[in-house]
Amino acid sequence: MFNFSANNLVMLSRRECKFGVVFVMKDQDTQRVYRLYDFSKSQQIVADHLYCASGFVNSADKLYLVITSVNTDKKHNSHFIAPADADRAGG
Repeated sequence: MFNFSANNLVMLSRRECKFGVVFVMKDQDTQRVYRLYDFSKSQQIVADHLYCASGFVNSADKLYLVITSVNTDKKHNSHFIAPADADRAGG
């Protein structure tokens, strides 16, 4: 196992499973997309905010990025413009 951390993340989707919650998040700087696992179901992540996430990589038989902490990204949130949501589109 080894540690990971990422900044400037925006949530793309959230899916609850029997083993925990899976967040799909995109790094606004590198454009990489991560699938982060919250097995404790304790992380409060909402859309329209940027986050800093840290945790560890569990590589027993599958590669999981397991969240240990998530905080709002105070450095980047002040000038963050949320992506357009199709559900909010007029028309």
